[in-house]
Amino acid sequence: MNIKFRLTVLSFLQFFVWGAWLISLGGYMFINFKDDNLGSKIGATYGTMGWASLFMPAIIGILADKYVRAEILLGLCHLLAGGALYYAGTVNSAPEMIMAILLVSCFYMPTISLSNSVSYTILSKQNLDIQKSFAPIRVWGTVGFIVAEWAVDIFGWTKNNHQFHFATVAEIVTALYCFSLPRVAVTRSIVKQSLASRLGLDSFKLFKTPVMAKFFLFAMLLGAALQITNMFGNPFLFDFGSNPAYADSFAVKHSNILISLSQISETLFILAIPFFLKKFGIKYVMLISMLAWVLRFGFFGLGNPGSGLILLVLSMIVYGMAFDFFNISGSLFVDREAPASMRSSAQGLFMLMTNGLGSILGGFFAGKVVDIFTTDGVKDWQNIWFVFSGYAVVIAVLFLLVFKYEHKPDLGEVVHAEGTGMTPH
Repeated sequence: MNIKFRLTVLSFLQFFVWGAWLISLGGYMFINFKDDNLGSKIGATYGTMGWASLFMPAIIGILADKYVRAEILLGLCHLLAGGALYYAGTVNSAPEMIMAILLVSCFYMPTISLSNSVSYTILSKQNLDIQKSFAPIRVWGTVGFIVAEWAVDIFGWTKNNHQFHFATVAEIVTALYCFSLPRVAVTRSIVKQSLASRLGLDSFKLFKTPVMAKFFLFAMLLGAALQITNMFGNPFLFDFGSNPAYADSFAVKHSNILISLSQISETLFILAIPFFLKKFGIKYVMLISMLAWVLRFGFFGLGNPGSGLILLVLSMIVYGMAFDFFNISGSLFVDREAPASMRSSAQGLFMLMTNGLGSILGGFFAGKVVDIFTTDGVKDWQNIWFVFSGYAVVIAVLFLLVFKYEHKPDLGEVVHAEGTGMTPH
């Protein structure tokens, strides 16, 4: 069978299992749990993905490099994540769900980088151009995420624990598929490395240069925005169901499908990144991302499932720019500025700051905001979204003033005011 097709299936399954529960989890908790300060506890539940991202990918990566074949370890992680998801479907309180999703995250989050590593290795063994071949493979991961969102929505599982049963079955199928992949040999390098090097901690040297230190700080602050609508997008739309005027609206009945427009938009805005980077440079591309987050949250605050449905749709569309112009462009910037010897660990640091620390901060503070604007169980969603939008405005203004980076498109390079001491490559 064509190896690109096999890796495309892997990418599809890898993110299908995530899409089956990630977006609908917050709404499920709001509907089924009666805990006090539930907003904060939902934030803490999503924050567990950040905590797991701080250490588990590095530990699993070391095991795959030195002791266990990567495709076998990938399958085992999916099996364990599936077991944890089944357990998540049995809990009856937010504290129990926090522990269940922490367990899920400890085994699922490492599979994101591990599946990429497996794909890179297999493509390399086939003498295929990785950069050219992997992009069309990876886009099917987003398709898988969207298909799972739609399935959970269409079958009516967003508000009950069937989403976890569905995700568990998907994890088992994914694990069995991983076991069938071509062998990825364990590399037992004779070069001695410190534990810090093997964990990718050498990349923290990048903080010695002002421009990179500022970039990673803003990456963390913007990373806090990434999980906010994952956490509270569905609960926000579900709440409109208590209003008879909106109870039977498409946005309430099929919230997952509406939210999936965000992922569809994401796949389209990726195509615009090369043009914007060449035309405006990393500083203004990142600034555009921050302003897009302002609109993402602002449109939510102004929209509704009736006459304001167009604003909700616009919020989903602008998400593609908000996510891609930060996440993808930021990754390219880090790759360009980091020395060749630490490219991989620098990418790990970028992920740690965004999906790790950023996710933890976002979960904590977003949950607090929701609780502050909740009175007798009723949430003032408009002001909640306006607070999030204001947060993005503050980040954008600070970034414009603090991050000094001059774009020189005619030279085919970027030259910044606060030199990194590193040669662009």
